[in-house]
Amino acid sequence: MKVSPWEVEGLVDYNRLIKDFGIQKFDKIPEELKKNKFFRRHIIFGHRDYDKILEAMRLKKDWAVMSGFMPSGSPHFGHKMTMEEIIWHQNAGGQTFVCIADIEAYAVRGLSFSKTKRIGLEYIKSLIALGLKDDAYIYYQSACEDVKNLAIKLSCEVNWSELKSIYGFNPETTLAKMFVSVIQAADILQPQLKKFGGPKPTVIPVGADQDPHIRLTRDIAARSSIFSFEKIENGVRVRSRKGKHYLDYLESKLEFDFRRYEEHIDIFGSQDEIEKTVRNIEIEVGGPAFILPSATYHRFIIGLTGGKMSSSKPETVISLLDDPTDAEKKVMKAITGGRGSAEEQRKLGGIPDKCSIFELYKIHLLDDDHALKEIEQDCRQGKLLCGYCKKMASELVKDFLKEHQAKISDAERMLKDYTIVMNTI
Repeated sequence: MKVSPWEVEGLVDYNRLIKDFGIQKFDKIPEELKKNKFFRRHIIFGHRDYDKILEAMRLKKDWAVMSGFMPSGSPHFGHKMTMEEIIWHQNAGGQTFVCIADIEAYAVRGLSFSKTKRIGLEYIKSLIALGLKDDAYIYYQSACEDVKNLAIKLSCEVNWSELKSIYGFNPETTLAKMFVSVIQAADILQPQLKKFGGPKPTVIPVGADQDPHIRLTRDIAARSSIFSFEKIENGVRVRSRKGKHYLDYLESKLEFDFRRYEEHIDIFGSQDEIEKTVRNIEIEVGGPAFILPSATYHRFIIGLTGGKMSSSKPETVISLLDDPTDAEKKVMKAITGGRGSAEEQRKLGGIPDKCSIFELYKIHLLDDDHALKEIEQDCRQGKLLCGYCKKMASELVKDFLKEHQAKISDAERMLKDYTIVMNTI
């Protein structure tokens, strides 16, 4: 198994990812998340600090959702999953940020900015067609001065050894690819800039391959901020990462009960109120006061030929721009979890867990849990043969694409209503 932001190979073991990367499992799905089929069906299999987002939702506090797309190929059903996660969080109240990662496409895939500008617009139009509202902030990395300026600042907190450890970079890795990692961190932390309302919980919906970016960003966010927090009985212990003079200033501004020590201050009262106050004081003295970003991780959708659905392998994907009839043919040729013959399948049943067609039903084509369960049971019991199952799926895919592409035409006319920071390169 190889899982990195730019490459996924082999059979992905999600339990191993949880163990190796320290991802938290969704052991029990909170009630408010069960309305979302990705949570309900455990397609989103893990998270980091999502409790912060749930609390902000419940208490009507400010929070944000941010994710992005590298415009290296046409948007496909794998991207649709992330798009729908962004839109779901937007509808749940999150301030919404969408990145078109054209610097990454230039540095990692060697694509020109003129090409990524064009491809990026296809992603944006699909997002709008799927329901993204016009209060989203959409930007191309190369055009976003806030991201580039923040990346320069954050780069002071990262060294070669850390990048090598997280990403496996070697002496042949280009400086551009290394710097893209810091650009990604700036993307993730941008929603917490003063311009956008300051520090707030922010969730990044991504596939498991993007976790290295999340881990790096959380480390950088902690190191960039002046004050750190540690929960203690009846309060919070606050330390300064940047020198004791900041503790002196903090002490002079506090209106809580506290006890000062040489290396820290113990402050007593509500943890939320203490942290909010200390972050505001940090901002007064020029610190970023970042809250460590949260993340959700979804499973990879199985490609039509097996393995991961990938833009770089067109035969594995259903593009959101595919001609509906061509997409229908792709589905009919897809690898399934069926047996070698109809007779054997009737006897032994199929294996939906390994089937690209069942994946389409589970993730994209069926919202009705009862209908999904019926297909799964009929497959396992040998009642449903692959030819008929593919035919049903192909019709649903064709209908979806016809409807979606009609909405894309409408989205093109709506672009003017959205904030889109676009490059002029």
